[in-house]
Amino acid sequence: MKRFVWRLKRVLDIKTSQEQTKRTELLELTERLAMTQGQLLMRKRILQDIINGLTNKRLSEQEFFLKCSGTSDELIKKLENEVSELESAQKQKIADVLKVKRAKEGLEKLRDEAKREFMKEQERLEQKELDERATVSFARKTINDY
Repeated sequence: MKRFVWRLKRVLDIKTSQEQTKRTELLELTERLAMTQGQLLMRKRILQDIINGLTNKRLSEQEFFLKCSGTSDELIKKLENEVSELESAQKQKIADVLKVKRAKEGLEKLRDEAKREFMKEQERLEQKELDERATVSFARKTINDY
């Protein structure tokens, strides 16, 4: 019996590889996003703790805080912008992964259908061969009987 050979196997392998690569990229992007969000929350928390601690402090400490808070605000805005950029990149990566996954699933369905057709054809050819053998055997037997 012949082995099943599918011409688009290489394309399916490439799509599988692409999906794996895109999933890895998505995971790295998600990790970066989580790390940046953690930094942002830490900065906000530190700033909030300092603000809460300054209510009973001296005026000179409050003045120093106000000078430094501008820098902290800029850093927080920068982190917020980075988070929003990472979130949009993450959404795009998810869309890319889904697109490649759909293409791969479509190819897998085509492969399964081709394999079913191949098996049907092989069974049909095998049955035809068995029928021919039975016919030849019957013909020989009837010839030998005469």
